[in-house]
Amino acid sequence: MTNPTRYLLIAAPLAAALAAVLVTLSVYAADDKVAPAAAVKPALTVTVTQPQTASMTLKIAANGNVAAWQEASIGTEANGLRLADVKVNVGDVVRRGQVLATFAPDTIAAELAQTRAAVAEAEAMLAEASANAQRARELQATGALSAQQINQYLTAERTAQARLDAQRAAAKTMQLRLAQTQVLAPDAGVISARSATVGAVLPAGQELFRLIRGGRLEWRAEVAAADLAQIKPGQRVTLTPAGGSPVVGKVRMLAPTVDAATRNGLVYVDLPDPGAARAGMFARGDFEIGTAQGLSLPQSAVQLRDGFSYVLQVGADSKVTQTKVSVGRRWADRVEITGGLDKAARVVASGGGFLGDGDTVRVVDAAPAVPQKTASSR
Repeated sequence: MTNPTRYLLIAAPLAAALAAVLVTLSVYAADDKVAPAAAVKPALTVTVTQPQTASMTLKIAANGNVAAWQEASIGTEANGLRLADVKVNVGDVVRRGQVLATFAPDTIAAELAQTRAAVAEAEAMLAEASANAQRARELQATGALSAQQINQYLTAERTAQARLDAQRAAAKTMQLRLAQTQVLAPDAGVISARSATVGAVLPAGQELFRLIRGGRLEWRAEVAAADLAQIKPGQRVTLTPAGGSPVVGKVRMLAPTVDAATRNGLVYVDLPDPGAARAGMFARGDFEIGTAQGLSLPQSAVQLRDGFSYVLQVGADSKVTQTKVSVGRRWADRVEITGGLDKAARVVASGGGFLGDGDTVRVVDAAPAVPQKTASSR
């Protein structure tokens, strides 16, 4: 008969070994179950956006100076007279024919009075000569006077008439000189410069004032010769003078020549309402030459690396893929995408500089914002 104790001594080690094997198998099984359940941690939480179709106003940028449309030089016609009064100053708005300054008229007034007296004397002499000539004509048929005497009377009449005409011309000249003692505005406008000084004795032709005709200013923009063909009279222009608010103007004309040194041509832009612009100011502006449709993204979505433009495209598995794109015009906070990206693509809107190709992200969709009307500058 088998001893029961012997069986117990054999079964105990076997049971312990079997338990150890079962424990080991259960640990491996648990590891197999945990491994697939471990999720990859997102590198960043991002907002995605999609390319939006935008209507872009095409523009050509230019620089130039604000200048007077036409500037008149106002001088004196009187010679050697003393300037008695100056009635306007720089910045004053004047009307056509307004008195700007006056010269002392005393000398010319005295000369005019003398000339008028000479006219009266010449008129009296002409009256006497005409009476003598008339009597000579009446006596010519009777033979009471010789032909020589008759000719003398007729000549005296013509001489007296010539002297009267000369004195009248002299009187008219003196009246004109008297009128020139008042300096008048040749046109309405704004006084831009003044050199007139009370008490100065000036020669004829001396400049006293400069006048911006009609107060009208223009912007003389320097535009590259290659862009001149796209600019036409009547096009709208928006310019910003240094330190001022934007001013709206209209193309008046293009210069017929191009500067041989700079290869730039002048474009003259009328400024109906110059605002804060002043003659001599520097200004930057844009010529609106048309509109175009195109895809655009926020500038924050486009990264510049190694001289090329990239976006981080987000796939269905929330992984980002670095995609090279071609960009065009820029305006406000948008940039035009001309190639390399589909309209349905989802790209990281901002923060792409912290991500690399293949990173996993947590996606938060943003509401699309389509610009109603945008502008692009060349």
